[in-house]
Amino acid sequence: MKTLYLIRHAKSSWDFTQLTDEERPLIEKGIKRAKKIGKYLKEKNIKADLIISSHAIRAIHTAQIIAKKINYPEENIIIDKKIYASGIDNLFDTIFGIPNDFNCVILFGHNPTFTNIANYFLDIKIDNLPTSGLICVKFETDEWNEIIHAKKLENYVIFPKEL
Repeated sequence: MKTLYLIRHAKSSWDFTQLTDEERPLIEKGIKRAKKIGKYLKEKNIKADLIISSHAIRAIHTAQIIAKKINYPEENIIIDKKIYASGIDNLFDTIFGIPNDFNCVILFGHNPTFTNIANYFLDIKIDNLPTSGLICVKFETDEWNEIIHAKKLENYVIFPKEL
């Protein structure tokens, strides 16, 4: 079985016009919401085998917050530049490239790609994955490159305002 979590980065600041989009930091509200998602995962006893994040500062910081909550070593977070501003096909390439010995993977990235890929797998479609929003999909397969054709055993969405 493979379990994929997609988490959109936490709420970030637009106040620093001198920064590039990739450099935008999280705001306090975003940090609090990311901690709520991390707490939810910890309470559900989620143990990630692998965490992969976009290289954007807001995504990395979100990944670090959640990694800390679920006791995943921050130094093991993989940074993947392809996640930033990628389309659904590039994100599938990243997912299909995950070594099969990792069964539970969390990806941190951006919209609109995360909403689009979530809707590819969800039974009930969403209009928008909000910041710090979480998607979980479990697949009946042992290979990441087979998830498109695999039976979905479970899928759900958690919005931080629900917690």
